[in-house]
Amino acid sequence: MDTKIGSVDSANSAMCTDVCSLPTNGAVSLVQNSALPFNFAEATLGRHLARRLVQVGVSDVFSVPGDFNLTLLDHLIAEPGLNLIGCCNELNAGYAADGYARARGVGACVVTFTVGGLSVLNAIAGAYSENLPVICIVGGPNSNDYGTNRILHHTIGLPDFTQELCCFQTVTCFQAVVNNLEDAHELIDTAISTALKESKPVYISVSCNLPAIPHPTFSREPVPFMLSPKVSNKMGLEAAVEAAAEFLNKAVKPVMVGGPKLRVAKACGAFVELADACGYALAVMPSAKGLVPEHHPHFIGTYWGAVSTAFCAEIVESADAYLFAGPIFNDYSSVGYSLLLKKEKAIIVQPDRVTIANGPAFGCILMKDFFVALAKRLKRNMTAYENYHRIYVPEGHPLKSEPKEPLRVNVLFQHIQKMLSSETAVIAETGDSWFNCQKLKLPPACGYEFQMQYGSIGWSVGATLGYAQAVPEKRVIACIGDGSFQVTAQDVSTMIRCGQKTIIFLINNGGYTIEVEIHDGPYNVIKNWNYTAFVDAIHNGEGNCYTTKVRCEEDLVEAIETATGDKKDCLCFIEVIVHKDDTSKELLEWGSRVSAANSRPPNPQ
Repeated sequence: MDTKIGSVDSANSAMCTDVCSLPTNGAVSLVQNSALPFNFAEATLGRHLARRLVQVGVSDVFSVPGDFNLTLLDHLIAEPGLNLIGCCNELNAGYAADGYARARGVGACVVTFTVGGLSVLNAIAGAYSENLPVICIVGGPNSNDYGTNRILHHTIGLPDFTQELCCFQTVTCFQAVVNNLEDAHELIDTAISTALKESKPVYISVSCNLPAIPHPTFSREPVPFMLSPKVSNKMGLEAAVEAAAEFLNKAVKPVMVGGPKLRVAKACGAFVELADACGYALAVMPSAKGLVPEHHPHFIGTYWGAVSTAFCAEIVESADAYLFAGPIFNDYSSVGYSLLLKKEKAIIVQPDRVTIANGPAFGCILMKDFFVALAKRLKRNMTAYENYHRIYVPEGHPLKSEPKEPLRVNVLFQHIQKMLSSETAVIAETGDSWFNCQKLKLPPACGYEFQMQYGSIGWSVGATLGYAQAVPEKRVIACIGDGSFQVTAQDVSTMIRCGQKTIIFLINNGGYTIEVEIHDGPYNVIKNWNYTAFVDAIHNGEGNCYTTKVRCEEDLVEAIETATGDKKDCLCFIEVIVHKDDTSKELLEWGSRVSAANSRPPNPQ
């Protein structure tokens, strides 16, 4: 059965959703009658592109204007279902599209040729690493300039316009250079549909003189996409399920571990149903936090090797069989390649492939189909969870603060924990917030996002903008370090302009703390800012914004009460002053192991 892209449905931003489903509050009007022609003067490339974006679930586009994209922006603004959000720089526009795609299933940004395209490139690379369908649209040169020997501005001074295209080829799954109206319809539709099918970013360059020109190929309302779904090889699926069931049913204490590719496989629900059926202890890798409900009765925490949540690693690594769903084993997620796992005990399930121990492997098998079929074949086995339940000791609480004692990070996150509900979402910036936010216990339907594979500092500012815009019914709580904030701080301005009600905890510890724990040096110390004064200057009396600086627990409690009370409809910026050496114990352990991995000597030649 074909899948219709652009359907309006409710979505839980914290869980895997079908591509292009929308939260109920973000519904947009779909094509009512695609067979009727409309005014030929409106039959333009710009209008077609705008309608396509709306159809697939984009109602907000993040942009930075430049002379090559201005006419296109006119047409995007003219589309009733589309809201154009101007960002302070292209990098943040890309990060915002990334955050938006995490909540909505697809995001889009528009920049200008080369100077804009190469600026947004880093964000698009991050979206590629996280399997997010981001549609990156670039206003390109006049179509008459292609094939000439002319040198254009916004280039490196050569009569070759392919530099930007070449850069995007490695971080997008499809590239469309639209410099001819005859094939523009096909190129645009192929690019957008490919982004949805592959769940990867695409690049669309549109010549600056084309968006406003009517053309017969755009003379009818665009018909909603009908994308044929991928299907599993039936015989391969049966063989894989039989082999996996035999492997797991003979195990004494098997466990299940969810990985980040559960999202792209759209298999979160099937994974949880498998856990329900088999009774195995259920854990997640750090980059999968938020994809599996933490209130599940068999949930045992985050498996992250030596820095796992309490008692989780002991259960996973002592199991005689483990099923990993969509894992990514890189140097960060493996804590410097120090996981105590054995391949002969593992079943690795990727979005379209299953590998049993040291063999066999089965291709053309969809993860979701595999879990549904496997759930019917597994014997119920709660041994691993029962072992966890026996050894588990509840976590202690941070030491009680003395009156006006300088605030500690563990006290901060104790209070953030109390703020979480189904109406909130957490954005964790690269750094110590990774480790502190991992320890937060997410209530049902509480969103959670961070960028572990790419790990680009500064990602969270733009991503918070995009995520909050995509799900305005949730209050986003962003935990951002001072070093990361300095990279992308400007777009707090855009959050205020959009009327967002995010709470930002700016953790001011005077430098790049995560780098300090890997390899210290004077380059990890940054110039201290008066962050609240900075945001006040951005606010400038326009919009709703509350800022405060906290140095002790009493200040923090007052700030949170204000942010969730009188200022609940404002963007709230809380600068938290902490000691430069106040880090989580997990960062200390992780940093030393990653440092050891980075400093391995060359192999003998």
